[in-house]
Amino acid sequence: MIKPPVWFYVVAVLALLWNAAGLMAVVADLRLSASDIATLPADQQAMHAARPAWSVVGSVVAVVAGTLGCLLLLLRRRWAVSVLAASLVGVVVQDVGLFGAFGAAGGVQMVALALQGLVLLIAIGLLLLARRAIRQGWITSTR
Repeated sequence: MIKPPVWFYVVAVLALLWNAAGLMAVVADLRLSASDIATLPADQQAMHAARPAWSVVGSVVAVVAGTLGCLLLLLRRRWAVSVLAASLVGVVVQDVGLFGAFGAAGGVQMVALALQGLVLLIAIGLLLLARRAIRQGWITSTR
C-alpha cells in the first residue's frame, strides 16, 4: 500500500470535522420540541412542518455515513467508498424532501439553497476522493 500525500489527510480530517458538525446539527434538529419550533420564524416553522419524514431519515443517513466514511478514509479502508456513496444518496434524499418542503412553505431561501449545494458538492467530492485513493493505492481492502 502506498502512503497517501499529506493533503489527503488534511482533506479527510477537515471532512470529518464537517460531517461531525453536520451530525451535531441533525441531532439538535431532532431534539427540537414543539415549544422550540414555536419560537422559530413563521417561514422556518412552515418548512419544518412541511418536510417529509423520509427527508429527515436522508439527513441522518447523510451525516452518519459521511462521518463514518471520513473515519474509514483516515483508516485507509476500502469501505470508505461504499459508505461515502451511501452518504451521497442520503444528501440527495434530504435535498429532494427539503426543496419539496421549501415549495410547500412558500419558496426557496437563497442561503439554504447555497448551503445545500455546498453539502452536495462536498459529498460528491468525498466520494471521488475515496475512489481516487483506491486507484492510487492509498487505501486497500487488505489492511
